[in-house]
Amino acid sequence: MSLGYAEKLSYIEDVGNVGMTEIFDPPRILQEKIERLTMMIRKSKHLVVFTGAGISTSCGIPDFRGPTGIWTLQRGGNALPEASLPFHRAMPSMTHMALVELERAGILKFVISQNIDGLHLRSGIPREKLSELHGNSFMERCSCCGMEYFRDFEVESVGLKETSRRCSNADCDVKLKDTVLDWEDALPFEEMNPAEAHCEKADVVLCLGTSLQITPACNLPLKCLRGGGKVVIVNLQKTPKDKKASLVIHGFVDKVIGGIMELLNLRIRPFVRIDLLQTIFTQALSSDERYVNWTLRLASVHDKRAVLPFIKSVEVSFLGNHTMKEAVLDKHPFNLKRRTVLTAEPFDVLLKVNLSEGCGCAYTRIKIPIDFHASADNMKRDQDHVFRKLKSKAVKGSYCGQNSVIERSVIMMGPKTEMTVRAIVTNIRWYDEKMVKTAGAGSLTTNANAYAYAPTLKRRIQGKNENGTARKHLKGLIRHKTVKLDME
Repeated sequence: MSLGYAEKLSYIEDVGNVGMTEIFDPPRILQEKIERLTMMIRKSKHLVVFTGAGISTSCGIPDFRGPTGIWTLQRGGNALPEASLPFHRAMPSMTHMALVELERAGILKFVISQNIDGLHLRSGIPREKLSELHGNSFMERCSCCGMEYFRDFEVESVGLKETSRRCSNADCDVKLKDTVLDWEDALPFEEMNPAEAHCEKADVVLCLGTSLQITPACNLPLKCLRGGGKVVIVNLQKTPKDKKASLVIHGFVDKVIGGIMELLNLRIRPFVRIDLLQTIFTQALSSDERYVNWTLRLASVHDKRAVLPFIKSVEVSFLGNHTMKEAVLDKHPFNLKRRTVLTAEPFDVLLKVNLSEGCGCAYTRIKIPIDFHASADNMKRDQDHVFRKLKSKAVKGSYCGQNSVIERSVIMMGPKTEMTVRAIVTNIRWYDEKMVKTAGAGSLTTNANAYAYAPTLKRRIQGKNENGTARKHLKGLIRHKTVKLDME
């Protein structure tokens, strides 16, 4: 059974700092601070951004130490709301997408994240310019060759354990491991080393939505001070590092960053999410060679046994001269079996793919031509080019559901099999400094959605923190500065 997001978080009892009161700078002071920060960014030669959970609250992912944070609610004995949308459908915030624009403009040099939600990568920050200190719930890594696999589903384990999938590199073929740290795990050197190097080189380290309390990660921004760099903190609560900062801004991160982007005259482009699936068409002659037994399956590109989390059901119909019965595939695996006379004329299979909750449209349609007497060729398109065209079309039309073929491969050995990889636009979100707009259903921007992963979180807290032995263990971890996850 896959672990939920909340079950992947580790918690520290930080005595005296739970449920800190939110502070808001008066509007005039806030605007002055935004202008000052904008000037610092303009002058910066090596800007580094250090992020915590506060940049993801507007995505529907909860923070912890705010007055309505998960930890605060639990400590006060308050109920935690039920999940509204699945974690894997969360979309980047305005801040996530603004950082992408700053990187593209050459202003932002590196991002260091304590979050495990995968939203920096999903937003478009290049992997080589990102350190995910505590891991990524959607990432698997090969311990042999270092290859990383970014999934559309939550990886089922935590603590750098082996998963059920293997590296696709033929020279490896070893089992992959999850990347989310557990209690005893130290910060990985491949993430920590570049983070330290960029902080030491930075002239500005901008800390966004983090309480800067979890060691050793919270000490990274201070490394810029030795070289004359400056630390800026944007957070709704006080932090232990405020006295070291050149500027402290108390305000919503999205509002602050939106104001900066406006002053810099940089536009935040829409976020367009594209998900992948593959259709697998297999055919074989019957023993009397009068019929073709064929199977059509919708499968994940990540693993044939993995679920397609963005698909709810598939309605199958047929176009052309035939008598085949329509079907509804409403559970994984989405698998259709049919028998057709060998002499049948070519026909089309029409798939109405009903998308799951959290997607920006209800369905997409895929037409698959079937011709038992023709051979399909292998084909591979440039994925980046296909993505650019799909995104452009989606933004111009202000709707999602567009799909396109990326790759087709045909296997002639044994039953003839044709595997086709398709890209589907499943969400669009627009941003400006005043509003976030999401196409169709599935917006995760309201406070009511801020605790989407609360039920599993409650069990985790009760299991880990209401036991005396666990409390003693936690305090020992704090003393030894063992890293914890996403607690900002």
